[in-house]
Amino acid sequence: MGVGEDFKTFCRNLTINNRKSIGQRYQLITRRLNLDFWELDSRTSHSLYVGSYGRGTAIRGFSDLDMIFCLPYDYYQKYDNYQYNGQSAMLQDVKKSLQKTYPTTDIGADGQVVVIHFTDGISFEIVPAFLNEDGSYTYPDANSGGRWRVTNPKPEIGAISSMDLECNGNLKWLCRMTRSWKNVWGAPMGGLLIDTLAYRFIKDWEYKEKSFLYYDWMSRDFFKYLADEPECKYWLAVGSRQYIWSKGKFQYKAKRCYNLALEAIYYESSGYVRSARQKWREIYGTAYPS
Repeated sequence: MGVGEDFKTFCRNLTINNRKSIGQRYQLITRRLNLDFWELDSRTSHSLYVGSYGRGTAIRGFSDLDMIFCLPYDYYQKYDNYQYNGQSAMLQDVKKSLQKTYPTTDIGADGQVVVIHFTDGISFEIVPAFLNEDGSYTYPDANSGGRWRVTNPKPEIGAISSMDLECNGNLKWLCRMTRSWKNVWGAPMGGLLIDTLAYRFIKDWEYKEKSFLYYDWMSRDFFKYLADEPECKYWLAVGSRQYIWSKGKFQYKAKRCYNLALEAIYYESSGYVRSARQKWREIYGTAYPS
């Protein structure tokens, strides 16, 4: 196999393999909340995948799935009229609803989400929210006495999907590969920052429409891009331009992997395929073929 086939295999190894069970749980959660808050028997209405899974950039083995469920606006008025922390009351009511479907499952309601902890290691983080006229969502934050916050995931999802179409599907694969690197190297980057920086990089990358054969160069050039990224307190998310606050410095680890990528490419061009694969596995972990 050549480097293109190796990266193709690597990407296949990152593909999520439990979509069926995820979809079934998503539908059951949606149906329960629709019955209790909308008096509607529907497994699809009023909910939306968000986060990395919603953007299509999550990888096999991810543990947290984010979804938004919209409540009727009348409930906003109800919880907003509470003298103290109506946001917490809202989360507790959603929790009680979900306990009807999952009476023996560990369910928590704290902060900004209701979390269902399934025994296979997957947690569903449900954000109950209200749809605003501009397409954004108002959601509860029960911390510090309670407040309302706004999030706008649809432009993020749209921007990633649109650019992915423009670059032959390479953006989402780059995002997924970078998640694998992050997990191996412990880089302090959340999923939205990875997706935002990958978007910014690939939109101007001269080989963005090429095949897996160019993924060694894409890796090399993206690690150089990350290594040269200025240290910031925050970035503006692709699409929504919401703040992404820094979790720490990732540039040094990216620089080390840029150098490893140079070595891998050298070995590959010199015919030392095994040595090249070893270097890529140092970068990306055991999902990369040996």
